[in-house]
Amino acid sequence: MTLIAEIFSQGAEIITGQTVDSNAAWLSQQLTELGFSLKRHTAVGDDLPDLVDLFGEIARRADCCICTGGLGPTCDDLTAAAVSAASGVPLEFDAAAFAAIQAYYARRQRTMPEANRKQALLPAGALRIDNRFGTAPGFALQFQRCWFVFLPGVPFEMKQMFGDWVRADLLQRFSLQPDHLVTLRCIGLGESAIQEKLAHLALPPGAVLGFRAAPDEVQAKLLFPAAVPEAERRRVAAEAAARIGDYVFAVDGLPDVQGDLLAVVDAALNAGRYSLAVLETASHGLLAAKCLGRPWLQHAELRLNSAAADAADDWEIRAETLARELRAERQTDFGLVQIYAIESGSFDDKDSGIVLYNALATPQGVVSRRLTAHGAGIHKQNQAALLALDLLRRYFQNSCL
Repeated sequence: MTLIAEIFSQGAEIITGQTVDSNAAWLSQQLTELGFSLKRHTAVGDDLPDLVDLFGEIARRADCCICTGGLGPTCDDLTAAAVSAASGVPLEFDAAAFAAIQAYYARRQRTMPEANRKQALLPAGALRIDNRFGTAPGFALQFQRCWFVFLPGVPFEMKQMFGDWVRADLLQRFSLQPDHLVTLRCIGLGESAIQEKLAHLALPPGAVLGFRAAPDEVQAKLLFPAAVPEAERRRVAAEAAARIGDYVFAVDGLPDVQGDLLAVVDAALNAGRYSLAVLETASHGLLAAKCLGRPWLQHAELRLNSAAADAADDWEIRAETLARELRAERQTDFGLVQIYAIESGSFDDKDSGIVLYNALATPQGVVSRRLTAHGAGIHKQNQAALLALDLLRRYFQNSCL
């Protein structure tokens, strides 16, 4: 049976856009991984009738709802009052909750404002959820069909309380069968092109294929029902990766997580205890910044690009020569060089493209790639850094030898 969950966020600051609701995104991921089917995210301002109406709606249609915000001491914190009005359960003073609030202030040698007493008023019969990092206790209760969990809106406090109590409670309370998500992480190929390559991929019954374009990568996401065996998930994922080709730099969820492009490169360089020297142009220092603090980055320099050469071949040869020289001069295992030519217009012009010439000097010789980047200047900068790292990744995965 599919168990339906919702996320409900309270606060005028969310409705007006003053605060980005990161809680909803984080909680949705947690509940999906547990095995719930997420149906709605809802946000309501500090209005008691609206809150009461929404609690009643959710109670009739969801099996579980995680609510954040509205548990503070001020007059606009209305969650407990709204739950009481919607469910008909009176508020009661919780002495243990109040003692915890007093102790919080005592540890900081501060006087507790009388307004904080309000935070100890919880619906009668509700399960209190202790807050080790703030003054607002959470609580949970059953209202009609739905098991409601109420947590503070402060992200750090909310996440700690979810880990301390909520996750274990949900696993005990519900019979959950989580789906299995396998993510193919790609670089250098667009979302529509990846979809085209996977157009005729045969999926097991109930499996779903989706896509997500992020600033640093494009993801092909395979969501398998819990009943699909791991061997079948691996087979389908391997076929999908083969169809996409060497644009796939990592596959997460089988069951390991390989991570982003930098994590893949970092693991390879650390495994061999290799050293790297970098010379970058189009990425304007971002390549070195992405690698900040990595022990294998021994040298990084930034040069302004020179005027365009007459022929593309001149640029490719120049990049390869610079890579050899850089590796020899810095006495590192690898020398990575990135130079570029502007097709037309200027670097910052979003309608102008640039041609990237990346070269990697290795113990076995030099490998290079000619690529293009488009969009606004900041996008070209990021793409240039990522595509340079990707040349390293391809070398270690034997895709470009």
